Amino acid sequence: MKRRHLLGSSLLALWLGPAQLARGASLLAVRAWPARDYTRLTIESDAALKTSQTFIPDPPRLAVDIEGLDLLPGLRELVSKVQPNDPNIAGVRVGQNAPNVVRLVIDLKQPVKPQVFSLKPTEPYQHRLVLDLYPTRAVDPLEELIQQRLQGIEASIAAGPDAKPATPIASATASAIKPDPLGELIQQQTGNSKTSGQKTETRTETRADNKVAGNAATGTGESRGAATAHSEPEPRDKTDRLIVIALDPGHGGEDPGAIGPAGTQEKDVVLQIALRLRERLQGLEIKGNPVRVFLTRDADFFVPLQVRVEKARRVQADLFVSLHADAFYTPDPQGASVYALSERGASSAAARWMANQENKSDQVGGINVKVNDAHVQRALFDMSTTAQINDSLKLGGALLGEIGRVGRLHKPRVEQASFAVLKAPDIPSILVETAFISNPQEEARLLDPDFQDRLARALQRGITRYFAANPPLARSRQL
Repeated sequence: MKRRHLLGSSLLALWLGPAQLARGASLLAVRAWPARDYTRLTIESDAALKTSQTFIPDPPRLAVDIEGLDLLPGLRELVSKVQPNDPNIAGVRVGQNAPNVVRLVIDLKQPVKPQVFSLKPTEPYQHRLVLDLYPTRAVDPLEELIQQRLQGIEASIAAGPDAKPATPIASATASAIKPDPLGELIQQQTGNSKTSGQKTETRTETRADNKVAGNAATGTGESRGAATAHSEPEPRDKTDRLIVIALDPGHGGEDPGAIGPAGTQEKDVVLQIALRLRERLQGLEIKGNPVRVFLTRDADFFVPLQVRVEKARRVQADLFVSLHADAFYTPDPQGASVYALSERGASSAAARWMANQENKSDQVGGINVKVNDAHVQRALFDMSTTAQINDSLKLGGALLGEIGRVGRLHKPRVEQASFAVLKAPDIPSILVETAFISNPQEEARLLDPDFQDRLARALQRGITRYFAANPPLARSRQL
């Protein structure tokens, strides 16, 4: 089939051969999920589809032959769903390659590692053909945190040593300086750069922690930059590391999560709450430590459960907070809940049921079983320690106390169960069910921006309370 050039990234060509219909499966739906991590295309049908694929590197494109697909014109919708701002796909073309064989050609913006696989029916879907396009150069979750830190350093330098802190200091007490591999990497990225016109005799180096920390003894708010300018030694009661908080908006992409009576999808509201919480935490200083926030997903795409854990471990997160919205088969239950991992089974039948529901996310969202098996073999899910669970319970208690000030609690204590997403062996991890989306009143509350903001404030206060009682320690993991 002769290749046609795209007229701009938004122009997508569609070829239809004389055989407009291929006898076999009927097309039910097509979906596109673009993200920086990867782009997913999904073709849903009422019967399984057989495929073969070829990747052509120059120019990069993926050709997928699909056998036995009926109603070929329905693929026109997939062509139109690929948007010009997709980070990986430049365009899509469809044609009749042979009798009963449809060829899908995906023109790519960069080389990818494609994964093409089929999923068996699971509620609410029938058969799905999934095309996952992962960039050859994988997105490094550390890069975003480093860039955020560098921007903060540049802003602090530009403001000068007398600048006031942009965010409040959570505590006037700080622990001893601790080594921080993440901070060291950031310092390497800065290259000890100096602002133009800066006098070397007043500031001998640019530190990665050049943020206003306040005076721990007097609370005068004297900046570290000012202390350096007077060649004074830095007090030993200051910390010297980032606090990294991983926020995990549940579900996403193919997995909508629970759906409320009015059609509200869990994946949408928990992402909004996570973004509000990130805004409140980002740049905050807790015990003199600047906070940076990492989101396991910042848009509407699916992330497998173990990948969420792996991402948090990759950025050396100090905390992991997974955000969800409960659902039950009756509309009566209401209130927020907080869960931690359990080594000895669920703390209640309700907690066990909830864990089972949340652990189904991979089935609904759709994972490549062959690839996932390899991940699971390397995962450390069975190495969760008693210390991690105890810290998680402390974190959960701090959050539960604050959440109870803005809304009703479903349970007055932290519940425990075997949630797959909480099984990081070295990160205090909790799962917050913000409200029952299956309750009409609480569904409306979850959609209310004011409630979302009050809930984000409560979670931020709980995290601050946790660190006030449990100062961050030295990082023992390597980058």
